[in-house]
Amino acid sequence: MSGWLWAALSASWLGILTSMSPCPLATNITAISFVGRRAGSPSAVLLAGLLYALGRASVYVLIGALLVSSLLSASSVSLLLQSWMNKILGPLLVLVGMVMLDLLRFSPRGRALGAGFQRRIERLGLLGALALGFLFALTFCPASAALFFGSLIPLALQHGSGVLLPFLFGVGTALPVIVVAIVLATGVQFLGSVFSRMTQVERWMRLVTGVVFVGVGIYLSLAHIYGVL
Repeated sequence: MSGWLWAALSASWLGILTSMSPCPLATNITAISFVGRRAGSPSAVLLAGLLYALGRASVYVLIGALLVSSLLSASSVSLLLQSWMNKILGPLLVLVGMVMLDLLRFSPRGRALGAGFQRRIERLGLLGALALGFLFALTFCPASAALFFGSLIPLALQHGSGVLLPFLFGVGTALPVIVVAIVLATGVQFLGSVFSRMTQVERWMRLVTGVVFVGVGIYLSLAHIYGVL
């Protein structure tokens, strides 16, 4: 039970960390703008935020369930993962930590949403929030891809969970939008300061988590690959 609780907390934390990385944060800001246009109706604001989170989570669940079920259903692959998981996980965590610490950098060219597409999303009404969440979850950038494929998927494989852990990860990636939706729906006025604090603390969260990932990855590598610990 404690192992599952730790896995659930880890999946949620990875999602939250992803939500405040530069690329996903930019998409969440766009989603916040979409949600904010419904500020006249508290229920519509809250529903839009939840639909956006559902859209994001559904993508991660689909990918996670497909990967985990296909890998674990093949007996040879399953046995390989059981015997090599700790050996694979060490180097993976080191690589993910290096990406988070900006020791490994990539320069993807992101594309902004076209005006025509934005108009079509607006015409969908509240369902547009669901579509935005689905679309933005598909736009993997180095940080989100590293956290999802390099950390979340190995964790899901280890616990045989292709649905729950990816779902928690997806909800975590939409947390800023959910927070803003709740703030707008309840009429709280300190939205600007809350969002500013979130962006400021992201750097330290990413730094600490990156150091932990590198440290744990080195430990697992030394213990399971080199057998020195």
